[in-house]
Amino acid sequence: MSDYYRPKGLSSAVIYKDAKAAFRWLEDAFGFEPLMAITDADGNLVHSEMKFGESVLMVGYEWNEASKSPRGLGGANTQTVHVQLDEDVDLHCERARKAGAVILQEPDTQFYGDRTYRARDPEGHVWTFGQTVQKITPAEWDKKIGVTTKTRLD
Repeated sequence: MSDYYRPKGLSSAVIYKDAKAAFRWLEDAFGFEPLMAITDADGNLVHSEMKFGESVLMVGYEWNEASKSPRGLGGANTQTVHVQLDEDVDLHCERARKAGAVILQEPDTQFYGDRTYRARDPEGHVWTFGQTVQKITPAEWDKKIGVTTKTRLD
């Protein structure tokens, strides 16, 4: 186990019916690094965390009626997770596909200069992975596609 740390920032908790399988799959498919797995006396997963860069992802089981995996909701998602890569997004996509991810959107370069793809994991969570392949300023993309980018709403 690596040294435990939790840097200042945002962490997400993703819920699965089979959190142990998800913990292993997320490492194989998406390259998350195991950070901690707390088990009880019977080997049941109580809490787990993975990291990607400086970000922490908690991977857990459904624990009540308000906390469900998409698999427990007929495939519905109430959120998606975006992961920014500093590696080849096309190779990352192929790794995910080989591990069984359903590729919902093949890698494609976006107007803002990131190349992204979207995948569904075995329980139905939707993930987007992106890599900046061209640095484009907001003024440039505004002009390119006819939008207005601001820091705050009026």
